[in-house]
Amino acid sequence: MSHDFRQGSSPILVSIPHNGSHIPAAVAANMTAEGRASTDTDWFLDRLYDFPELKDASVLVAEQSRYVIDLNRPQNDASLYPGRTTTGLIPLTRFDGKAIYDTEPDDAEIQRRIETVWAPYHQQIETELSRLVQNHGIAILIEAHSIESEVPLLFEGKLSDFNIGTNRDESCDPGLTASVMDVINSQTTFSSVVNERFIGGYITRHFGDPSNHRHAIQFELSQATYMDESNKQWDDKKASQVQPVFRDIISGIKQWLNTK
Repeated sequence: MSHDFRQGSSPILVSIPHNGSHIPAAVAANMTAEGRASTDTDWFLDRLYDFPELKDASVLVAEQSRYVIDLNRPQNDASLYPGRTTTGLIPLTRFDGKAIYDTEPDDAEIQRRIETVWAPYHQQIETELSRLVQNHGIAILIEAHSIESEVPLLFEGKLSDFNIGTNRDESCDPGLTASVMDVINSQTTFSSVVNERFIGGYITRHFGDPSNHRHAIQFELSQATYMDESNKQWDDKKASQVQPVFRDIISGIKQWLNTK
């Protein structure tokens, strides 16, 4: 199985497509040592999002590394940010520019990964969102991501702590965004931006469809807020500061849902 899925009772689905670091042996055999390290994983997000306010949510977590195939890229590998440096459906370089493969996958191998890893994950999202809309009349897709606070290859300077993406207000109701930002703006520990460097990846843009009661919002969290970036280790003290903000965000989302 390329992903883990838990079905909940609320209208919320949390998708964590870059949490996994597993690389099948046959894939790893063609990778560099740097590639096998799966450095650009969204580390520990399944742990960060494990709190009472989400116990009733559906949760979908990828098991395989984004270096195998990036679940947040379109199947046709079109760039999400034309004109900017980014990584593709099958990343060939890490965020630091180092090569991932000794022998790059051919077209047949890429298609195999699409069929066995990419397609099942996206089908699970589609199936669950359809179920949520049918049962609740509405569905909220939370796209959970994290990234190193500084990635010179992709962006200048240091990222904000919370990077919220709604495809420039096309993937969710502005009221939902406002409920999230009200919580974030009420605290002074963490910085935030909306629809700047990250406006939402393929999953947010593809599945966010407010006219059909599907609302998608991406959270790109700086890893400096909850872990030791240099050693790729979970930091209890840091996590204990940022996790309550997420708990309040989910509570705010649920309050917004009650108005629908």
